[in-house]
Amino acid sequence: MDLDIEIDGWPDDPDWEALCERAHEAIAAVEPALAHDRLTTSVLFTSDEQVHELNKEWRGKDKPTNVLSFPMLERGELLELGEDGPPEMLGDIALAFETCEREALEKSMSLADHTTHLLIHGFLHLAGHDHVDSDEQAAAMETLEIDALAKLGIADPYGDR
Repeated sequence: MDLDIEIDGWPDDPDWEALCERAHEAIAAVEPALAHDRLTTSVLFTSDEQVHELNKEWRGKDKPTNVLSFPMLERGELLELGEDGPPEMLGDIALAFETCEREALEKSMSLADHTTHLLIHGFLHLAGHDHVDSDEQAAAMETLEIDALAKLGIADPYGDR
C-alpha cells in the first residue's frame, strides 16, 4: 500500500509517518486485503476543528471525533482486486489531535500507542469492517485490532482479553 500522509498541528515526536507505516504493516499482517500493493490511502493528522467540520459535512454529526474513515472501495471490490492494473484509492483517514491526546491521557496510554490503535481501526473501516451493525462484527473487528496491536507490542486497548 502506498500511504499519502499529511501532518498538520501534531507534535514533531514521534515520527508519525513511520508510526503510520508500522500500523499499516501490522494490520496488513492480520487482514490480507490491506496488503495489496495497488492500494493508496491518504492519512491526515489534523485538528479537532477540521475533523469536526468533516464529521458534520459527511456524517451529519456536529462534533469532533478521534478518527474518521472514508472508504472509496466496497469490501467486495477490494477482495476482487487483482495484481495487475493501476493504483486504486482505498480511502482517507483523518485523526483529530486534541481528541486523540485527551483519550490517550484518559486511558493512561501514550499518544503514539493510542494513535496506532486508531489508525488500525481506520484501516479496518477502509477494508469494509464495521462495529455498528452487530455484536459479532464488533467482536471480529476488535480481534483484528488486538492481533495487529500485539504484533507491535501494544497491549489490548479494550482490556478485556
